[in-house]
Amino acid sequence: MKSLASYKHIESAVIHGGIYGDYATGAVNTPIYQTSTYEQDGLGKPRSKWEYSRTGNPTRAALEALIAELEGGTHGFAFSSGMAAIDAVLHLFRAGDTVIISSNVYGGTFRILDKIYKQFGLNYKIVDTCDLETLKNAISPDVKALLLESPANPLLTVTDIAAAARLAKENGILTIVDNTFMTPYLQRPLELGADIVVHSATKYLGGHSDLIAGLVAVKDEILAQRLHFIQNAVGAVAGPFDSFLLIRSIKTLAVRMEAHVANAEKIAKALQNNPAVKKVYYPGLPDAQGAEIQKKQAKNGGAMISFELLDNYDIKKFFEGLRLIALAESLGGVESLVCHPASMTHASIPEEIRRQVGITDTLVRLSVGIENADDLLDDLLSAIDGAKK
Repeated sequence: MKSLASYKHIESAVIHGGIYGDYATGAVNTPIYQTSTYEQDGLGKPRSKWEYSRTGNPTRAALEALIAELEGGTHGFAFSSGMAAIDAVLHLFRAGDTVIISSNVYGGTFRILDKIYKQFGLNYKIVDTCDLETLKNAISPDVKALLLESPANPLLTVTDIAAAARLAKENGILTIVDNTFMTPYLQRPLELGADIVVHSATKYLGGHSDLIAGLVAVKDEILAQRLHFIQNAVGAVAGPFDSFLLIRSIKTLAVRMEAHVANAEKIAKALQNNPAVKKVYYPGLPDAQGAEIQKKQAKNGGAMISFELLDNYDIKKFFEGLRLIALAESLGGVESLVCHPASMTHASIPEEIRRQVGITDTLVRLSVGIENADDLLDDLLSAIDGAKK
């Protein structure tokens, strides 16, 4: 282990943060402790703090310490998926409580609230959290949490996290931020006043489309104790090998995100100037909704872009015309991925709600990878040209 005082910047923290290396052997990588249980020396005499790997595992603990440090928190928790992480956080609430969610939110988050928790009496309100006055008016005595995405999925709308968190604290409610799109390299919600940060670590933190995992980070000791109890009781924990893969992947997070964002900025500008494109959603563009807030609370606009083609372009032909960019669920991998939110990531949201918030049938969501930007642009522009009716 290295001293935490030996670096100041996140580029070093992603490599040396959390629990770095292995005391027993001097290995610079945390070993994969592929074990379910740990031998004890006698009744009431555990050999170490480890007793059973659902409760705690050294490899997972290293990952949990790492995400806590990167997010500026004190405790981290690793889960088997991003939805398992959301599920654990929602277990903090009870029947009769209400959670406010952003108006365009990941379809899986809507689905678990609408189809699972609603039947147990946990309610939700869909609110345009970008409008603080609307958000303020939506807070009633039963509201116990704000569950925000900023930028939100898939329209990349930006919520002022610090202002929303202040409003929440004034009303005694928790602020939960899904930071999947930004990662702690680009945005740190706990430092903006949020209480809980959630990640689908499957995405940018994993970065290679080869694992499924979720992460949570908090600052508050009581919240940490409650979440650890829920994590252990429910048991949807990240396994040792996936934890190892995530630690390994996070080491390159800084260089990957710089490459992702450089490509995204170039592609967003090109799409905005393309006469076939009706609208581009990218918070890094100067005229984007919330661009000034994004500059204030994040390093840049990230690497997710959504856009709509004009009505005289066939969306199906566009997808069929892509050769380099894959049509697939998920995002955040080194390879570029494109999806159709209305029928893929957000299909679980009823059509009338999708239309109300602007998730149209012509909307395309692009996760910009780290390939050569000109190759990506050539693929996009060729597919757009071939889609003209």
